[in-house]
Amino acid sequence: MQIQVLGPLSADVNGVSIVPTAGKPRQILALLSFYPSRVVPVPTLMEEIWGSNMPRSAMTTLQTYILQLRRRLGTAMGPDAPGSAKEILATRHGGYLLQVPPECVDVHLYEQRVAAGQASFEEGNDERAAAQFRDALAMWEGTALVDVSTGPILEIEVMRLEESRLVTVERRIDADLRLGRHTELIAELTDLIARHPQHEGLHSQAMVALYRSGRQATALDVYRRLRLRLVEELGVEPSPQLQRLHQAMLAVDPALDVSSGPRRSSTFNLYAA
Repeated sequence: MQIQVLGPLSADVNGVSIVPTAGKPRQILALLSFYPSRVVPVPTLMEEIWGSNMPRSAMTTLQTYILQLRRRLGTAMGPDAPGSAKEILATRHGGYLLQVPPECVDVHLYEQRVAAGQASFEEGNDERAAAQFRDALAMWEGTALVDVSTGPILEIEVMRLEESRLVTVERRIDADLRLGRHTELIAELTDLIARHPQHEGLHSQAMVALYRSGRQATALDVYRRLRLRLVEELGVEPSPQLQRLHQAMLAVDPALDVSSGPRRSSTFNLYAA
């Protein structure tokens, strides 16, 4: 079985999709996929598909959804499969589990690649880190579970994944900046700060990329516009490290040069206290 949640939900066995068309069974399959070989308690499944508006027939209806998923699974497995659908989508005391190895689900491979990239990043192997982060990000095919109506449990998982995706983009850009690829990053960072107008980390990276590309005035303007937005919309000043980055650019601090800057550090923390 191969399952993808980093984009539209996809799950197939022997090339045959087992993703149901009905919304609630899709939610159940998606939630079980996040926890392969782990029991998901019945109350958790019920909370996901009904929230606080649980019907009296919730248990019977949940069992019906599980049966529908098993039928699709059994059809895809075929009559000669060594196991049964009931063994793959198994009932356990108090819950259900999808009995597949974690590596069958793309999110677990993604997280392994991110962890490997972070380890390389912390070791100072920027070339390898950038490549590993790129491999992880290449697994995404859109917003996580874009075609699934998510309840309270899946919403948290999707938010966690989207935050992880953005952090991974930041770390990959940090590695590229340390490799001197500042000019190539400007267009990407311009798009990112437009889509995340209050994100200080991305703004710091845009400032550094522009500064190292000989565009000091534009880098300072990025800071000016961010500060104005934070003051007007949130009533706060930029963080101390971003203010120090701004002052360093005004002072033409040599630490900003790619050859002089500290290693094993994110761009945002260049001037952390």
